[in-house]
Amino acid sequence: MVSIMDEALELEVGHRVLEIGAGSGWHAATVAEIVAPSDIPTEEWGHVYTVEIVHELACLARENIQRAGYGDRVTVVCGDGSEGYGKEAPYDRVLVTAAAPQVPTPLTEQLKIGGILVIPIGGTYLFQSLRRIRKEDGQLREENLGGVAFVPLTGKYGHKL
Repeated sequence: MVSIMDEALELEVGHRVLEIGAGSGWHAATVAEIVAPSDIPTEEWGHVYTVEIVHELACLARENIQRAGYGDRVTVVCGDGSEGYGKEAPYDRVLVTAAAPQVPTPLTEQLKIGGILVIPIGGTYLFQSLRRIRKEDGQLREENLGGVAFVPLTGKYGHKL
């Protein structure tokens, strides 16, 4: 699923990426390897900002990312990812690793024109679909990429559990 989502994002070197749901930090590291590969000059690097609502997971992700050597390319933030991370917006790409009941407005607002958002949409654990949303000229164009099963997104714009 990580590979499918990374491919759907159409990532490029230099992209600024917002990930919602850091988990262990693995997915953010794969994105960082694409947008900020270590074999090019650092001034050409993109950056990954990953937001995790569970404090313990944010700490784990930060530790894993540092240990894997991506600490200079990935910033871990503990907070409500359903609200995005406006401090570093706008983003070329937004990646959500938990299923939302609908697309959170702050995430599309923080996406650059020409940007892509990949997000699972649907119920808690069942009946979800992976969506790719392109922001073009202020309009959102949505594609259904197929059925998936993710944990529910929580927070202000997430599921009310």
